[in-house]
Amino acid sequence: MNTQTLRVVLALGTTQTLAWASTYYLPAILADAIGRDLGVSSTFVFAVFSASLLIAAVLGPRVGRTIDMFGGRGVLSISNIVFALGLALLALSYSVTTMVLSWAVLGIGMSLGLYDAGFAALGRFYGATARPAITGITLIAGFASTIGWPLTAFGLETFGWRETCFAWALAHCVIGLPINWFLLPANAKIDEVHAAHPRRVHFDRNMVLLSIAFALAWMVTGAMAAHFPRLMQSAGASAAEAVAAGALIGPAQVVARVIEATYFARYHPLLSARLASITHPIGAALLTLSAGPFAAALFAILHGSGNGILTIARGTVPLAIFGHANYGYRLGLIGAPSRVAQAAAPLLFGWFVDLWGAGALLVSSAMSLLVLAALLLVRPAESPTVQKG
Repeated sequence: MNTQTLRVVLALGTTQTLAWASTYYLPAILADAIGRDLGVSSTFVFAVFSASLLIAAVLGPRVGRTIDMFGGRGVLSISNIVFALGLALLALSYSVTTMVLSWAVLGIGMSLGLYDAGFAALGRFYGATARPAITGITLIAGFASTIGWPLTAFGLETFGWRETCFAWALAHCVIGLPINWFLLPANAKIDEVHAAHPRRVHFDRNMVLLSIAFALAWMVTGAMAAHFPRLMQSAGASAAEAVAAGALIGPAQVVARVIEATYFARYHPLLSARLASITHPIGAALLTLSAGPFAAALFAILHGSGNGILTIARGTVPLAIFGHANYGYRLGLIGAPSRVAQAAAPLLFGWFVDLWGAGALLVSSAMSLLVLAALLLVRPAESPTVQKG
């Protein structure tokens, strides 16, 4: 990785960390406080957050198309402005209506500024050679929860949830916006590759299979993010042991991404994606056979490592199969079902956990095996199919 690419990776990794920490990971810390102030349950706050993910899903393909045509610097810079507006509006929410509106704005921001947009920008910058850069930004942004949760919790305890939201809004203005605007390459014109390709992308066999695979994978990810402590306690771990095990997920993701960036970089990304899809079922089986803190920790490591690589695969597999023409638009189309699944996962798996306790891992493991089945059916040598329109 040359100096210029390293600069872009560090810049985009930093702004992606900020984007994830101040939006996706915000409700886990602030939902209770927001709900108390506005007279609603934290469940309602999470439902509104889920709706914001649906907004991001709907807008994702259009955002990807825009990045394909004009590059990512402008889109990612605008995302910081939208994030700041949404967070400021959330801080000023004294009614449920305003709170819902603020999360709608944040949903627009998430469509403009999270991984899919970042991956699309890298595809526009580097074309078919974007894989190392995609891996690089996920290595940095993999610490978003590790950084974001403590900072948000500190702000909540020290100043209050409204002040914390204002602080995150300010961070987008003074950190995120300057980095995205001044450190990312500017490619405002349509290049020959994108001008030569038809604008409508046909949903062929590989597109359908990848959409299914990543939707199921993100449903498992969303379910574990919301219910991991409850599941571990149902499996026999204490509350403290469940939290300690959960803290291993982030580091496991990062270590797995380092391995992917070094050893697996020489292979087609489908290989690492297929291997990553079986780590969750293996961890669940080990947890079933041997409950307790060690088994919970081992499950967390296996789940985290698989999730870490699948996050990269969401960007690298479509790039390897279809090339970088219409790449951002393809990511938006493939990613839309994933966001819908991610939005539904906390509620759906909450019901499974209530019914079966740790037995809900049978469902998540079955979904992971379906991910593997879909990825095994993907044809890596298939040429991209496009349709004029």
